[in-house]
Amino acid sequence: MTPQYHPLAGIALVVAACACFSALDTTTKYVSAGVPLLMALWFRYAFQAFATTIVVLPMRGMRVWRTQHPKFQVLRGVLLLTSSLFAFASLKYMPVGEFTAIVAIAPLVVTVLAATVLKEHVSPLRWVLVAGGFVGTLVIIRPGADSFHWATLLPLGLVGTNAWFQVLTSRLARTEDPVTMHLYTGWVGTLIASLALPFVWVHIDRAFLWALLCFMGVAATIGHFMLILAFQRAPAATLSPYLYSQIAFAMVAGALVFSHVPDGWSLVGMVLIVICGGIGGWLTVRESRVKLEPIEA
Repeated sequence: MTPQYHPLAGIALVVAACACFSALDTTTKYVSAGVPLLMALWFRYAFQAFATTIVVLPMRGMRVWRTQHPKFQVLRGVLLLTSSLFAFASLKYMPVGEFTAIVAIAPLVVTVLAATVLKEHVSPLRWVLVAGGFVGTLVIIRPGADSFHWATLLPLGLVGTNAWFQVLTSRLARTEDPVTMHLYTGWVGTLIASLALPFVWVHIDRAFLWALLCFMGVAATIGHFMLILAFQRAPAATLSPYLYSQIAFAMVAGALVFSHVPDGWSLVGMVLIVICGGIGGWLTVRESRVKLEPIEA
């Protein structure tokens, strides 16, 4: 299957996916106060696996499980499960906004991997934008500051696993059915997390917590499906700057749910990242228009 690139559609899907992921992170932090981490993680994957299977299997039949790269499908599921584990553990101790800002290093790594692994062209201006985003992230983290906490190291594990997950998603999306990818991701995570479930299960007597666990499943399922569709429509290097939009969503969610507002330096870093992402958007639109212009004979 030859990829048909539609950059603006891919960007819109990535931004929508980031909104879903921010909602997932905010809900995860809230739920972690009353539900064991591994139990919440299992529910998030089980919801995705069962919901996707119930909807898709009657329409597509068993052929939906066919894949040219079963090993990569399993690896993608393991990478996402590992990323989720790091994310859930981080959110237990960190504010949503700061967590998301540290994770913003991942798109920088993705851009590098897109150039070195996927052999996608990355222009000098895009490298400058990547550098600007990296500087903004360092301003937010401030490793030597008094506010530094050991928990800020947890998202670094997420950065590595998530970067490879996104690169693998971009490569598989060129030939694989997005629904097939979604099914494998959900079931790989569910089956592995099920091994720990008997040891961490607790009784939940609050209907509100059950509703939040369901919402986590919905947000994760929709968000990751949108991410797959986005990578089918635009190269990873083009989409990477827009993953920074999750910072803005997380900052708003953290203020609304937890009344947490980032400090001045964190805001400076976020503004720098947003500026770099905005310039990247303008660059993408300009490049797409140039490609559509007819060539004069």
